[in-house]
Amino acid sequence: MTEAGLHISRPRIFVLSVQPGNPPFRVVEIDGEVVGEAKTVIDVLEAAAAFGIRIHDLDDPDVVRWVGGDKFTWTVH
Repeated sequence: MTEAGLHISRPRIFVLSVQPGNPPFRVVEIDGEVVGEAKTVIDVLEAAAAFGIRIHDLDDPDVVRWVGGDKFTWTVH
């Protein structure tokens, strides 16, 4: 049985898992394109703003998808 009106959201912003580097970084994708590297959550907010996206809640999975950790994960584990 299928659900009528079933909607699976895909956020516009993906922050991928931490990559080794000095300092470590996370790749940021917006609308399916790599737009840069983030070394802090501020970098994610600035990348979003550059694309006209205002983030009100970094924990909202409909807005930002954190892969391999959350907004507090900035080191390689």
